[in-house]
Amino acid sequence: MPGTYNDISVLDHSPLFDRFIRCQTPNIPYEVNGRVYHIPYYLTDCIYPHYATLIQSIKHLRTQKEKHFAKKQEAACKDVERAFGVLQAKWAITEGPIRFWDEETVTNIMNCCIILHNIIIEDERHANIEPWQPVAGEILLDGLLEHDEQLLGCFIRSRIEQVRDRSINGMLRHDLMENLWSNFGGENTLM
Repeated sequence: MPGTYNDISVLDHSPLFDRFIRCQTPNIPYEVNGRVYHIPYYLTDCIYPHYATLIQSIKHLRTQKEKHFAKKQEAACKDVERAFGVLQAKWAITEGPIRFWDEETVTNIMNCCIILHNIIIEDERHANIEPWQPVAGEILLDGLLEHDEQLLGCFIRSRIEQVRDRSINGMLRHDLMENLWSNFGGENTLM
C-alpha cells in the first residue's frame, strides 16, 4: 500500500545485496587496522541498521577520533553526491523522475551512463585499465549449488547473515576509525 514502506522496509526489499549473496561480486579481501575483511560495505547515515555492509557515521561525537571519522565519512559521501551530479549534468536522462520505470530499466540506464562516463575519462587519460578477472584459484559457485536446493538455501541464509552481522559492523567501523586516526589524525579535526 502507498505510504507503508519506510527506508528500512525498502532496504529489506531492495536488491542492494543480491549480487553479494549470489557470489556475483569480486572477492577482494581488504585490510583495515590489521584485520582482514571479505565483505563489501557502503557508507550510510545513522538511520540505517547496523549491518556488516552498512557503515554509519557516529551520531553523538565525543572524541577527536569520532569527529575525525565523521568528517572523513561526510567528505566521502559528498564525493559520491558530486559524482551523481556529474552524471546528471552529462546525461540528461538521469535527471528526470524514474518512479514509473521498472528496476531493470533504471539499472541499465545508470550502468550505461557510468560506463560511458568511464570510457570518456579513460579516453581522455589514454589509460589502459584492465577489466576485472576472478582471482586465480577462486571458486565461482554458479554450477556448484544449482542442483542441491537444500545446500543452496543454507548458502543463501549464510550470506544474508553475513550481510546483517552487527558484530562485523562494529569491528569494521572501529577499525576504519582507528585506521583514519593513525594515518591522518594529525590533521585539523575541529568541527
